[in-house]
This record gives sequence, C-alpha cells and structure tokens, in this order.
Amino acid sequence: MELSERLKWRYATKAMNGEKVEETKIQNILEAISLAPTSSGLQPFEVIVIENQKIKEQIRSIAWNQSVITDCSHLLVFAAWDTYTEDRINRMFDLTNQIRGFKNEGWENYRKQLLNHYPKRDADLNFQHASKQAYIALGHAIVAAAFEEVDSTPMEGFNAEALDELLDLQAKGLKSTVLLTLGYRDTTKDWLVNLKKVRKPGEELVTYLP
Repeated sequence: MELSERLKWRYATKAMNGEKVEETKIQNILEAISLAPTSSGLQPFEVIVIENQKIKEQIRSIAWNQSVITDCSHLLVFAAWDTYTEDRINRMFDLTNQIRGFKNEGWENYRKQLLNHYPKRDADLNFQHASKQAYIALGHAIVAAAFEEVDSTPMEGFNAEALDELLDLQAKGLKSTVLLTLGYRDTTKDWLVNLKKVRKPGEELVTYLP
C-alpha cells in the first residue's frame, strides 16, 4: 500500500481494542520521531513511552476520561524542554562534532550565536518554541504509525500540570505538550471508523503563486 493510501486509511481513532502492537513497529515509529527535523537540530524534547496499565489509568483520569488512553497498546507523551540552557545547547553541538568527527568554524560560530540568544530569552517563549519542535516529531510519528498500519490518536485534552507532576517531569526540566496513543481500532465501538474522511478541497488549502 502506498503512503498516500495509508494516510487515507488512518484517522483519529476513538476506540481501541487493547491488542499489543508488535515491538518492531513501535521501534520504527520511535525511529521516525528521532529522525524528525528540529530547529538547529537541537531535538528539544523527550518521548515517554507508557505501557503500564496503572499509569495509563491515572492519566485517563486527568485526560477527560478518554478510553483510548487505557485501551491503547502504547501511550507516548511528548515532553518539551522547559527552556533552553547553555548545557542543553552545548550537548547537541558537542554530539554533532563527535559523530561527524570534526569541528566546523561556521558551525561553532552558530553555536555561539545560539548561546548568546536562546538562554537569555523568557523561559515560556523557549518552551513554546521547543513545543513546536515536538509537534513536528508528533507528525512524523502519526505518519510512521499509518505506514506500519498502527492506529493512533493525537491528544491535547489533558491536564498538563497534573501529568507533569504524575511523571515527575519537572525534575528533568520538561513539560508535557501532547499525547499519542498507539494501538488497533475497535471497529465495534468506534463511531468514527466507517465515516468518510473529510478534508477541504485542495484549491481551498493550497495556493500556487505565479
């Protein structure tokens, strides 16, 4: 099946059947997240993978009681950096130099530019910027899940402060941004499963400039 067909197949699944997703598929989805582009290559977020049913039940209670949280196979929590720091920026630049095996003058000048700018900004502004990078990775995860024929549901309907406390994210300098459930659709309970996908016409979405 071509990618476009699998994207037509996918939808925001409203009911899952609890069946476990194969580990190879989960790892492929996580690799797609890792390969997502981010501003300056900083990858300013982490992904928490939750299979523990008790924890999923606790999260469901602070997420509008949505059943897909407890009925999914794996729950992914995308948590963005709470701010940019010198240590975080240097860590990624040093990692780049290590992997590539050399230092580049232009790259090092760019490091200095970020160090002179990002850490001095308001922490909330930095968090919002980091959150946008997490959403790019979320998009990769959704597409990768569709390619693997795994159902997914992106979710913003949760109490972020309560989730941060539950997962002790503050200790890691993180804040939750968005959730993604992974699993398999329950066709007997999902009211959305047989409804046609609705998207506005291409001419309303895309504008070609001459």
